[in-house]
Amino acid sequence: MATHITDACINCGACEPECPNEAISQGDDTYVIDRDRCTECVGFHDKEACQAVCPVECCLPDPDHAETEAQLIARAIELHPDDADLKARASSGDFPSRFRN
Repeated sequence: MATHITDACINCGACEPECPNEAISQGDDTYVIDRDRCTECVGFHDKEACQAVCPVECCLPDPDHAETEAQLIARAIELHPDDADLKARASSGDFPSRFRN
């Protein structure tokens, strides 16, 4: 399930540089997350980095777009084809994920 940014966003921009997939960008009124690039930080962090830094807690899982950990780690590898460490962690099954908290 891709994370999405709610209307409560105050446009502070704290989330954008934290995304390992460059999925967050400035929208018309709020920041937005590109669902096709969001991996919920699976493979990189044990929780969504955008949520961790958001001062108003508006970065939330989108219940309308549920995805499995396997789908998200596969997307992370696809988005970072040259990241040998990520591939090794994924192959061994030893990678950070919000699903494992």
